[in-house]
Amino acid sequence: MSQFKLSVTTGRAEGSRASRRLRTERQVPGVVYGLGADPISVSVDASDLRRALTTDAGLNALLDLDVAGDHEMAVVKDLQRHPVRRDVVHVDFLRVDPEARIEVEVPIHTEGEADKVHQEDGIAVLRLSSLLVSVKPTDIPDEVVVDISELTMDSTITVEDLDLPENVDVVTPGDEVIVSAELTRAALVEEEPAEGEAGEEGEAAEASAGAEDSGESSGED
Repeated sequence: MSQFKLSVTTGRAEGSRASRRLRTERQVPGVVYGLGADPISVSVDASDLRRALTTDAGLNALLDLDVAGDHEMAVVKDLQRHPVRRDVVHVDFLRVDPEARIEVEVPIHTEGEADKVHQEDGIAVLRLSSLLVSVKPTDIPDEVVVDISELTMDSTITVEDLDLPENVDVVTPGDEVIVSAELTRAALVEEEPAEGEAGEEGEAAEASAGAEDSGESSGED
């Protein structure tokens, strides 16, 4: 995995007022920490940060942080967003050792068509959107691809069914369901008797039972 070069500025003022002022200047306050070194308060250009995190690697982009002239390998550990605008309001950068494993969430995507499911008026449902893995920073996969072409209405695809590279260790429990099948809403409606039909069937049954009771009563007289 290639590294995205990102420059950060050190020596930012602390406090909510200072952070708000930074955001109005299109700067995102943040912190760089990890590997036993002291945390450093930083700020980063919002546009540069967006570009760094919109590559194929997404939030797992491997970063070459320029911190006051010193270059450090890092990943984004946490993003805080505005609850309405969804702008990034704070970012945590985690220093990483290229030879030491870290745990990251990798997005899951499906490929193929679940034809056997579609033939029975069903749909394939993605139950798990990401996979927690332990991996060296340089080996972080951009995504985990799940082939659903052999899925049936009676089968599921679980974490233990995945075929992952040897350098990727799965942390998510193996019995977690990733993809399963279920009937479409239209198919479920077709299976349920209409309320009117159910009422007519019930009335017919009651009428039949009543006729039988009348017959039995006449015979006894």
